[in-house]
Amino acid sequence: MKNLKKIALATLAVIAFAFSVSAQKNYLKDADLAYDNHQYFNAIELYKQAYGKVKKADAKARILFRTAQSYQEINELKSAETYYNKAIKAKYPDPIMYLYLGDVLKAQTKYAEAIVEYNNYKKEVPSDVLGENGVKSCELAQQWKDAKNTPEKRIVVQPMTLINSKESDFSPAYADKKFNTLIFTSTRSGGSGGMDVTNGQNHSDLYEAKLDKNGKWSTPASLTSNIISKMNEASVAVSKKGDVMFMTRCPEGKNKQLKCQLYFCKKQGPSWAEPVLLPFCIDSIAFAHPAISANGKVLYFTSKLPGGYGGKDIWMSIYDDKEKAFGQPVNVGPSINTAGDEMYPYMADDDKTLYFSSNYHIGMGGLDIFKAEKDANGKFTKAPENLKSPMNSAGDDFGIIFEGKKIKGYFTSNREGGKGSDDIYSFVLPPLLFNLTGTVVSDENSEPITNAYIRLKGSNGDMFEFKTLADGKYNFKLKENTSYEVTVAADKNTVSKSFKLGFLANKDLGKLTTVAENESKDFVKDFVLTPVKAEIRFPAVLYALGKADLLVDSSGTAVDNDTRKPLNSKDSLNFLYQTLIDNPTIVIELQSHTDTRDSDERNQKLSEARAQSCVDYLVNEKKVPIARLMSKGWGEKKVLIKDDVIAKAKTKEEKEALHQKNRRTVFRIVNWDYVDPNAPKTEKPVYKPQVKGEENSEALEDTDSN
Repeated sequence: MKNLKKIALATLAVIAFAFSVSAQKNYLKDADLAYDNHQYFNAIELYKQAYGKVKKADAKARILFRTAQSYQEINELKSAETYYNKAIKAKYPDPIMYLYLGDVLKAQTKYAEAIVEYNNYKKEVPSDVLGENGVKSCELAQQWKDAKNTPEKRIVVQPMTLINSKESDFSPAYADKKFNTLIFTSTRSGGSGGMDVTNGQNHSDLYEAKLDKNGKWSTPASLTSNIISKMNEASVAVSKKGDVMFMTRCPEGKNKQLKCQLYFCKKQGPSWAEPVLLPFCIDSIAFAHPAISANGKVLYFTSKLPGGYGGKDIWMSIYDDKEKAFGQPVNVGPSINTAGDEMYPYMADDDKTLYFSSNYHIGMGGLDIFKAEKDANGKFTKAPENLKSPMNSAGDDFGIIFEGKKIKGYFTSNREGGKGSDDIYSFVLPPLLFNLTGTVVSDENSEPITNAYIRLKGSNGDMFEFKTLADGKYNFKLKENTSYEVTVAADKNTVSKSFKLGFLANKDLGKLTTVAENESKDFVKDFVLTPVKAEIRFPAVLYALGKADLLVDSSGTAVDNDTRKPLNSKDSLNFLYQTLIDNPTIVIELQSHTDTRDSDERNQKLSEARAQSCVDYLVNEKKVPIARLMSKGWGEKKVLIKDDVIAKAKTKEEKEALHQKNRRTVFRIVNWDYVDPNAPKTEKPVYKPQVKGEENSEALEDTDSN
C-alpha cells in the first residue's frame, strides 16, 4: 500500500543493490530481490523485463500481481489498478488481489467499483473482516465526503503552497513555543542523499521554515549539517521548550538491510548537537515517528516490537528521572493498535487526546487520522474516532500537529490536487459567527424606543445588557454551544418621540440556542412595549353592585366591552401584578372611578373603597410590597363619557355599556425608583455591557498559511 512509501522514508532502512540484468535468467530473481527489500521503483522495471521472458501462465500472473503491488506501494494508483485487473484476468490464484484492487479504487474515490471488489473478496474469503470493512469504509467515505452542516465540514483545509515542493513534503513539527517555526521532512532536490531506490525519489532530509510578521512562511532551508546526512532523516518532534529534538534516522550499509532508529539531540545556540541514539532502540527492529508529550515525560513512537497486535503499533516510553533516560517501551493497547499499521502519533497538550494514523480502523482510504482519549485511569479503552472529511481523504492522511489547544495546525496528505507526492496542509476551525439583533417599538404607533434595556442571559453564565439608541435597535454577539434568554426592561428614561412618560416592559421572553449549530447564523427578536400615560388602563375590574367587593363571575355573563371576553376581577388584577413583576422599580397609584348615577359623596366613598380593595388584594394575596402601591378614589369627577352623550344612546344596553366605561379602575406610575429592601442581594442579576470580541474569547485565529 502506498503508505509503505512513507514507512520506507521514515521507518525502513533500504539498501541500494547493484543489479546485474545482463543475464536474462536473472530478471525475475532480481525483481523479487528488489521487491523483498522494498525497492519498488527498481522492482517494477525488472518485473516488466521478466514478464516477456517467462513462459508459464502462473508465473506471468504472479509477475502482474507483484507489479501491481509495487505500483500501489509508490502510489501510482492508475497503474496499480491496471495491473491488478491484468492479474485477475490472468487468474492469479490469491483472492487478496480483490482486496488490494478495492483499496486502489477507493483511493481514487471510485467507491461503487471498490465495493464490487470488496464483495468479491468477501465471497472468496468470508472469514476475513477486511472485506466487510472495505465495504463499510466506502459507504462511510461517501457519506462523510457529501455531508453538509456538520462540525467536521467547518474545518478549512488548505495546502501550504509556500512550503510544498513537487516532491514529498511531510511530517511537520513545531520547533518553538510560539509556533513560529516548522521543521518538516522533504525529498526535494538539493538534499544530501542520492536517489532512494524504494520510490525513485531523493533521500529525505529535514527542512525549516519560519513565520514572518505578516503571517507568511519563509522559503524552507535545510537544517544544520550535523543533523543532515546521506541517509533518510524524517519525522521529528520538538519539546515544548524547544531545547530537545527527537528524530528518525535510517542508516544504510553495503549488502545489509538496516532499520530506522530514534535519536535525540539538544539545542546548541541556534543549531543542534550531534544526534544520540535513544537507549531502548534495537538495531534489528525499526523505530520511527517520535512524538513527545507536553511535559516532556512521555515519548510516543511507531515500531513493530514483539508483543504488538499485528502490523506497526504505537508504543510509549516514560522518562525515568533517576536514570535520566527513557524507559522500556510499552504498547498503548488494543483499542488503538490493530492487525494493520498505526503510525504517526501526536499527543495533544491536554495529555489526554492521542492523534494517530491507521490503515486498518475503518476510514476513507489509505491512512486516515484518528483520535483517542484516555479514560480516568490513563488508559486508552474506547474506540478511536475518525476525523472524517475534509481532514481525511481517499489518499493517505497523517502526521498531524496542533497549535497548542486550538483546533488549528498542520498535517500531511497525498490527496488529489496537491503539488507533490505528499504535501503539507494547514487546517483551522474558524469560529462560528452568531448575531442577535432586534428592534424595540411602541405598540401604539410602532415608533422606535430609546433607552430600552435588552438583557441577555446565557447558559454559560454570561449576562449582558444593551441600551437601545434612537433607532430602537440592539445587537449582541453570541457564543457557540450556548442557549440564551433575552428580555426587555424599561425605566423612566425609556421613551419614544411621541411618548415621553416612559414605557412598561412585559414578560415577553426570547429563547434561542447556538447548540448543535454548525453554520453561522443571525437571530432576530423584536419587542413591543406599552407607552406610559397619565391614566393606564388594564382589563376591567368588576365589583359587587354598589359595593367595593371584587367580583368573580363564574357564569360568563359579564364580558369586557372591548374584547367580549368573560370578566374576572382577580384575573384583571393578576394582569396588573405581572406588570409590577415585569417592571420591578415602579410605584403605582390605583385609581377607581364611578359613573354619575348616585350622589357625589357616595360615589367618592365607593371609588376610594374599590381602589383600596385592589391594593388589599395585591398586598395580601399576591404579596406585593405595600410601598409599591397607593390608592385613590375619584368618584364621578373624571368620567370619560358625559351624561348628555349617554342620553343619546338608542337602547338601554348601549347606555349601560357607556356607564360601564366610566366605572373603571386604572393606574398611574408615581415613580420608577423602587428598591425592595428585603430582596437578597444575590438574587438580583448583575448585567454588564458586552465587550467587543468577548463573545469569541476562545475562538481561533485564522492565519493565512499560503
